Amino acid sequence: QVHITESGGGLVQPGGSLTLSCKLSGDLVNRYAMGWYRRAPGKQQESVAEIRVGGQATYGDSVKGRFAVFRDNAEATIRLQMNFLKSEDTAVYSCYGRRGQEYSWGQGTQVTVSS
Repeated sequence: QVHITESGGGLVQPGGSLTLSCKLSGDLVNRYAMGWYRRAPGKQQESVAEIRVGGQATYGDSVKGRFAVFRDNAEATIRLQMNFLKSEDTAVYSCYGRRGQEYSWGQGTQVTVSS
């Protein structure tokens, strides 16, 4: 069983940057892929980014070239660097740890992009 702690989020102006952090704690944490999903009001949940233990990262089409995910295996922590933010990036961002098809979720953090 693992526990997820998220930090970051908040209000940022369009074109700005924001960083989200997520820490996984518990057993065998370095066997988990980690990533972020987001859900905007009235929209379906969308995959943002995932990074595997070996460092391979994948991104959702809407954030490619603007977001980057980094992983620190020693700390079982990932960081999502979000640049050139747009109003449509406004959503609740939820961090997860994934082992196979088994997901563990954080509580979610609000990101609001607005002037």
